[in-house]
Amino acid sequence: MTPLSLLVLANALFVGSHFAMSHPLRAPMVSALGERGFLGVYSAVSLVLLGWVGHQFGASPAGPLLWHGGDLVWAVSSLLTIIALALLFGSLRGNPALPQTGANVAAGAEAKGAFAVTRHPMMWAFALWALAHGLAWPGPRTLVTAGAMGFLALVGAHMQDRKKQALLGEAWTAWEAKTSYWPRLSGLAQIGWGLWLAAIAAWFAVTWLHVWMAGVPAGAWRWVG
Repeated sequence: MTPLSLLVLANALFVGSHFAMSHPLRAPMVSALGERGFLGVYSAVSLVLLGWVGHQFGASPAGPLLWHGGDLVWAVSSLLTIIALALLFGSLRGNPALPQTGANVAAGAEAKGAFAVTRHPMMWAFALWALAHGLAWPGPRTLVTAGAMGFLALVGAHMQDRKKQALLGEAWTAWEAKTSYWPRLSGLAQIGWGLWLAAIAAWFAVTWLHVWMAGVPAGAWRWVG
């Protein structure tokens, strides 16, 4: 198999294992291993497969590119990344979609901040990250990996709705009524300045690291670096 074929396989197994262990295999695995044992196996499998994805990504050809993104494409990708970081940070507190005690209480709260944009801010953060990379560098390995991660995030969010409905019942129904699966652009105005500043700071840091890790200037460093 070619390196790109192996990258496709690695991504497929990473995505497939997430879906399998999060849904049909979760109950029998928890029954056999206990909750902590299940989380340990889930994490170990995910890390091994993600490591394989990373290895095959580096071994696969970066080009040819479907298009060569100019400054406008890079600017759009940068904006998408900043929004993704704001959604990611906003998803870490008061998120009834995350495994936690008190999820019913969280689902009964007002949908504000990142949740005014979507009830799945973490998943959409990953999807926007994938879109930003696909736009900025549309080569084979990037499109395969970004496409897989975007698919996992958005289909996973839809499947999470079904699972949370079964677990939380009316509390999740009420949360769905107050929120949206698809992002509402008007909700971006409800993300506080603190989150926006944290997202911009993280964007500068992550894109600076991108130069050293990927060898490609990204974000503001494309123009000032």
